[in-house]
Formats: sequence, C-alpha cells, structure tokens
Amino acid sequence: MAPPSSFDADVKNLYLDHHSWLKRWLMKRLGEAADADDLAQDTFVRILRARRPVNDLQRPLAYLATIANSLLVNRWRRLAVERAYAEALAAQPEQHEISPETRHLLIETLTRLDELLHGLPPRVREIFLLSQLDGLTYRQIAEQLSLSIDQVQRAMLKAFDRCFTCRFE
Repeated sequence: MAPPSSFDADVKNLYLDHHSWLKRWLMKRLGEAADADDLAQDTFVRILRARRPVNDLQRPLAYLATIANSLLVNRWRRLAVERAYAEALAAQPEQHEISPETRHLLIETLTRLDELLHGLPPRVREIFLLSQLDGLTYRQIAEQLSLSIDQVQRAMLKAFDRCFTCRFE
C-alpha cells in the first residue's frame, strides 16, 4: 500500500482537529445528529475531491463552515424541489405511480435545473424563462421588458453558456 500523500495527511489532520466542531455547528442548524453526521462527512468528501491544499489555511473553521453551508443550501434547495414536485403531483387529476428510480431521476433533474437557474443573474434568468417556458420570441421579450433585442440575445447567450457549463461539470 502506498504511503499517504501530504494532502491526505493534511486532510486527516484537519478532520481530527475540527470534525467534532463541524458536527456541533451543523447540529445547531439541522437539529438532527444523523443529518449533521452526513453533512460533516460530505464536507470532508468535498475537500478530498477538490484536492486544494489545506495545510496552510488561516481560518480552517471558516473554510469548513463555508463548504458545509454550501451543502446545507443545496440540501434545503433539494427539499424545496421535492416538496414542489409532491405538490405538483398531488394537484394532478389522476396520479399514476412512478418507480422510485424514476422519481429519484426527476428530483435530481429538477434540483440541477434549480441550481442552474439560481446561478444566473435575475434579469438573465427572467429572460431565459420567458423564452424557454413561456415560448416568447426575443422581440416579444424585448418589448415586454423594455430592452433591445441585442440585450435579450446577450442574456440568452449567457444563459445557454451556463447551461452548457453545467452540463459538463
């Protein structure tokens, strides 16, 4: 077995020094020990995957809190998507049963779309949704929002660039 890399040793030290603090920090926000354990673990997994040096962190607790907070936001966003999905299903006249796998894929897709949309500036998001969901032409969007067609086109380019980037992340 190969000796652990310097990075691995640094992450191990970060874990040993601050894991219990991170768990307590998450517990205050979640109220559930199991959820706090999961997110603390996910925080260190994210650090391992990123492979960014952690040996010279000036504020390791702030670093951990930032990563964990991002995971919390993702978790809450996902729960909101799941609730919205359940409400939309309940509002349908006749529900047909879908498999757990299909439900999981739908929730994952909706969550990724939500992340993508929240990554866009508000005006770009509005233009994108008017185009893609409401089916408005660029001219109609420009008239509705008092913009030039060029402004709408630039916003759509930003939105499509973000979609392309998210597709290959």
